[in-house]
Amino acid sequence: MTGHPVQVWWARLDDARPALLTLLDPVERARYESTPDPATRGRFLVGCALGRLVLGRLLDLPAADVPLRRVCPRCGGPHGKPRLRTPPTGLSGEPQALDFSVTHSGRLVGVAVCRDGEVGLDVEESGPGTVVDVDSAARVALSAAELAALRARPAGERQSAFLRTWTRKEAVLKALGTGLTVPLRELEVSPPDRPPAVLTWPTPFQPHPRMSLADLLVENTHPAAVAVALRAPSGSRPKDADTEEDGVVIDVAAHDGTRTLATYAG
Repeated sequence: MTGHPVQVWWARLDDARPALLTLLDPVERARYESTPDPATRGRFLVGCALGRLVLGRLLDLPAADVPLRRVCPRCGGPHGKPRLRTPPTGLSGEPQALDFSVTHSGRLVGVAVCRDGEVGLDVEESGPGTVVDVDSAARVALSAAELAALRARPAGERQSAFLRTWTRKEAVLKALGTGLTVPLRELEVSPPDRPPAVLTWPTPFQPHPRMSLADLLVENTHPAAVAVALRAPSGSRPKDADTEEDGVVIDVAAHDGTRTLATYAG
């Protein structure tokens, strides 16, 4: 069984500093300035700045010069999954097949980067004092089987079980770049206490992508998940729903995003 490396950087809303604004491109700066809520604005700044600093380091480019684009798959607006605008080349001249994903929840912000795959990262702030309307959210997000299994759990376990399932689904859809345009109820994942995997794919994804999933726990409290849609080798055929799993695990390396931001901002 091989491991597909993914690097993840974690930071916090408190890491937002005015000095980071110099990293934003005009589209990002306009979105930042048009966001009225200070916390939402701060999370956006931290995510943009951290993503640019990480990609700049990996691509040997100034962070502000990393060529990014954001296109919403539904409306075409500049708020979709950020992607590299052109396939950059490294020092060897070879294309760098990099993809990245940004997530934020509450005071948490994360950036994941991988090569030779499409990556999706999701985190949900949890812990004491965090209350989620599980019943309402579950009716929208879970399949009939998932919903029945959740309701069979003791009441005290339902929030953590739901958040684990939610982060897995969100990570998968982020990796595919679809956002919530795909009904979450049609995407079924394994139970929260089982190894993460997609069990049922929505109709638009047949044959389904080669997908690998890993569960994460941030600060020993907050559930997160990372998904990688693996790029098929040239000439290979997509898998169908009846084939076995790929046997590819995700090898996650976690980094201190707060330190990365502080090093730049001073």
